[in-house]
Amino acid sequence: MTRIRMALSALALLGLSACVVAPYYPSQSYGAAGEQPLAVADGAPPAPYAEVVPVAPFIGAVWLGGYWGWRSGRHHWVPGRWDQPRPGYQWRPHRWQPMGGRWHLHGGGWMRR
Repeated sequence: MTRIRMALSALALLGLSACVVAPYYPSQSYGAAGEQPLAVADGAPPAPYAEVVPVAPFIGAVWLGGYWGWRSGRHHWVPGRWDQPRPGYQWRPHRWQPMGGRWHLHGGGWMRR
C-alpha cells in the first residue's frame, strides 16, 4: 500500500511539473504610424463600464482598466485586471479611434516614458 501511495505521489508531482504559468504581456504598440488596428467596427463602442476595482493582490500592483473589445461582429467588455508595474514604463489603455466613418481599435500596452 505504501509503494502505491509513493508511486501515485510521484506521478502527481510529475504531472504538476508540466504546469507553467507564464505572464501576460500585452501588445507593446500603441497607435504607431502604419499600425494595423486590432479591430474595425461600423459603430462606436458603448460608454465604458464603471468597474468596481477589487483590492490589490500585492503591494504596488497597477490597475489596468477594462475596455470594449470586438468579437463576432459586436462589442464586448474586456474587464480590467491588476498587473505588475514596470519601471520606466507607463500603461496606455486600448482605445477606439474614428477614422473614415468607421471605428478602429488600437491595442494598449506598456510604453517607455
